[in-house]
Amino acid sequence: MSSDSIGIELVERTIIGKGLQGLRAKSLVPAVIHDHGKPSIHVSGDYVALSKAYAAAGKHHPVELKVGAKNHLALIKDVDYEPAKRRMRHVVFQAIRQNEAVEAEIPVEFMDVDIPAEKLSLMILQQLDHVEVKALPKDLPDQLLIDPSTLAEVGDHLTVADLKVPAGVTVLTPPETQLAVVEMPKDQEAEANAAAAEHAEQTAGEAEDVESEHGAGADQEPQSAEDQPGTKQQKEPKPNDNQS
Repeated sequence: MSSDSIGIELVERTIIGKGLQGLRAKSLVPAVIHDHGKPSIHVSGDYVALSKAYAAAGKHHPVELKVGAKNHLALIKDVDYEPAKRRMRHVVFQAIRQNEAVEAEIPVEFMDVDIPAEKLSLMILQQLDHVEVKALPKDLPDQLLIDPSTLAEVGDHLTVADLKVPAGVTVLTPPETQLAVVEMPKDQEAEANAAAAEHAEQTAGEAEDVESEHGAGADQEPQSAEDQPGTKQQKEPKPNDNQS
């Protein structure tokens, strides 16, 4: 985990429900802090400060919350955005303790190495950009790396089991879960399908021609000796009446 400290100053609020629109109009973001079965703390914070903190911490880096005279160590568990404007409108924090393991979402990043499939103009489809892990707050990594140098052909893939996981971190996402797979670009796939169809059609046409030629020869019945021109049939000699 990065040693950089991320702090956010929040203000406890009593406004809930419809009154939250008034807070947002003042560039304040309503939030809530959940703390191990204790009553939730309703707070609000500056929009810009919260946006910067989320960009830096994500859902894996502990943040230090200052609410009045009290301090809380927490993870950002959820951020709600307005669908149209994509503006942050609510944040959920989960209070944590330094000596207790926590669950968090950790980003997955490719190692900076050459990828054979890319040199062949194939497409690398990343199917999962984060995994769930469990660790002490001090052991939470900022990211988990994966080596993509084995991706060379269509169908090659990487799974959670291929991740480089540091000591003290347990990955909760099933190890067989695919993280990335090599696919053929759509335009190349369309060309390949068209070529395959053309080849299949040509092969089928050649097979029909061969079958037709063999069929024509088989339909002709062999001529009998009588029907064959230039062939005379020898008659058997009649028995001699004088012979007894």
